[in-house]
Amino acid sequence: MKEQANVQARVKNIIGIYGLKFKDLNGDGKLDKYEDWRLPAEERAKDLVSQMNIDEKVGLLAIQSKPMGISQKDKSLTSHDGVLDEEEKEKTEKEGGGMEYGTTHTIENMHMRHFIVRENTTPSNLATWINTMNEVAEGTRLGIPMIVASNSKNENGSTAYNEKDVLNKFTAWPGTLGLASAGNLDLITEFAENGKKEWDATGIKKGYMYMADIVTDPRWFRIFGTFGENPTFIGDAMKCIIEAYQGKEIKNDSIALTIKHFPGGGARENGFDPHYKEGKFNVYPTKGSLEKYHLPPFKAAIAANPSSIMPYYAIPSNEKSAVPQAPFIGEFEEVGFAYNKAVITDVLRAQLGFKGYVNSDSGVLGKMAWGAEELTKPERIGKAFEAGTDMFSGTNEVAEFRKAYDQGLLYEERINLSVERLLKEMFQLGLFENPYRNPENADNVVSSKESEEKAYKAHQQSVVLLKNKDNILPLTDEKLEGKKVYVEYFTKVFDEKKLEMMLKSGVASDPKKTIAAFPGYFKEGNPDITFTEDYKEADYALLYLEPSSGDYFEATPSYLELNIMAEIGIDVDKIKAIREAVPNIVMSVNFHLPWLMTNVEPLADVLLAGFDTFASATMAVIRGRFNPTGKMPLTLPGSDEAIAVDGNGICASPNDVPGYDKEKYMNGKPYTYVDSEGNKYRLGFGLHY
Repeated sequence: MKEQANVQARVKNIIGIYGLKFKDLNGDGKLDKYEDWRLPAEERAKDLVSQMNIDEKVGLLAIQSKPMGISQKDKSLTSHDGVLDEEEKEKTEKEGGGMEYGTTHTIENMHMRHFIVRENTTPSNLATWINTMNEVAEGTRLGIPMIVASNSKNENGSTAYNEKDVLNKFTAWPGTLGLASAGNLDLITEFAENGKKEWDATGIKKGYMYMADIVTDPRWFRIFGTFGENPTFIGDAMKCIIEAYQGKEIKNDSIALTIKHFPGGGARENGFDPHYKEGKFNVYPTKGSLEKYHLPPFKAAIAANPSSIMPYYAIPSNEKSAVPQAPFIGEFEEVGFAYNKAVITDVLRAQLGFKGYVNSDSGVLGKMAWGAEELTKPERIGKAFEAGTDMFSGTNEVAEFRKAYDQGLLYEERINLSVERLLKEMFQLGLFENPYRNPENADNVVSSKESEEKAYKAHQQSVVLLKNKDNILPLTDEKLEGKKVYVEYFTKVFDEKKLEMMLKSGVASDPKKTIAAFPGYFKEGNPDITFTEDYKEADYALLYLEPSSGDYFEATPSYLELNIMAEIGIDVDKIKAIREAVPNIVMSVNFHLPWLMTNVEPLADVLLAGFDTFASATMAVIRGRFNPTGKMPLTLPGSDEAIAVDGNGICASPNDVPGYDKEKYMNGKPYTYVDSEGNKYRLGFGLHY
């Protein structure tokens, strides 16, 4: 006999059978198969689908971002003591258009059960919000619970000296590139186990993470969210992450993951991204590149049974690719991957053996329906489901799904298959028995002292020492005795409109304030050092550079700038002035992208790489309190010529090949950056003391 499940009800009754407790979700006073936690998830899902009407089914096929009541300025437009946002409004074009409906209406009348949370708020607020929505859902006809998804929350995303300065409410580890630079799979497992514990405490049970994409074009804006350019390491990391978050099989305390972006988003055409039309193509100019570089991490991930996979927005281009690209036979169908049957059904499912559900990326039903622009929305829905997609992200247009059904473009048998897959995940996670979490416990679990200590060690391991002329580092007490140290932080300052948009995210800070406060962090954290505010008095200058180039949703006028210069926030003239005045320059650069280092590396005696790394962890390396162990997760391009694009749009280095292998395809031309000491900044490079 199975051990009694933890059954919690707030609206429906709990019934007892043979001393066991079950939730009477449909209120009929008897135990239905879908209410019986002793049965396999698949059997429960089939039974529930048999009881659902068509509107309840199509409501499960969409997932949208849903604002919380705490973010609503007009509290009269909220319910449940301000917890739920009930505003009804027309969304702007940038928000995707269409109507936004109140939370209660969306749950009760539109039958949606999947929401994405975007706010950066306290764990207790998250738990309260999710609990309240589940209470509303429990009161509906069949009592189908809510499942809330989020993008990753456990990486530091803002400039911070240490955990005290972090804006993120969850324990802040280094960025994923930093985890890759640490190169330690045990560390990645520890990172994921910590995330699982924190997420489960808040009730967020679905992760839109992580990226199995490999970096092949250095100008892709989303590189900061990847694990670098090594397919083997990324595959190993995916396995660790999936097994830590989900377990060998999904159960009550698991977090179900959506691995993205199949079949690999890194194969950009000169860096442009498919969030906008200039980047709508995935290009494979190199024969065999898809199978050799891009698919291996996904194969490793699929072997670990992720709950779902997210295809990318892009269209595979025949004209710009060496076709056929194995494992595909012949030419690509030039349509976005969510609509692409050969990609989803033939390769992802039939060849690679994926068993979960396919979750489209946000916006493919609307303005990013690349290759399907001429189709109506019901026709897009029909084509995507025929291709093998199971749910659309970034939409609440369930009426369009109903239209697809009514017009014969989407059959109920196909709908049932997707709904069963989606419900199976919810049953496995135990949401039908107990979707509720203790808000007070959530605050206690998240960002505990133990978690912060583990994360700090990861920050230290993420630091890469690239250059150490004349063994200036470590700066021991003896070296600093009687010396003065100058600190300055360089980054991009935004106009008021851009800054306002950034601050709304809750995970961004005002760069002007950070620049002003940065030296003070060092004084407070290093009371044994004599600091000066005048670099002309200094013996050592510690310069922290955080370049910023490109935008998530809009194309740059030309190719994204990788040269470190004023246009991306770094005052190189000021650095040159400091170089002339100060005998020893220690420079740390934050790598969101594989920057071109020509303008700044020669000005530094010491160069370190960080990846959203705490400045205190970098300082521990500088002082010799931690011997650097980090290795570059990316290869840095050596010059503008290495990434130059000719008049036909062809890059000097192939867009679809990772940096460490690009020179194999460049007819003897160099790609990798070589510094003034002869160090080659290639994948895996890193010095130590």
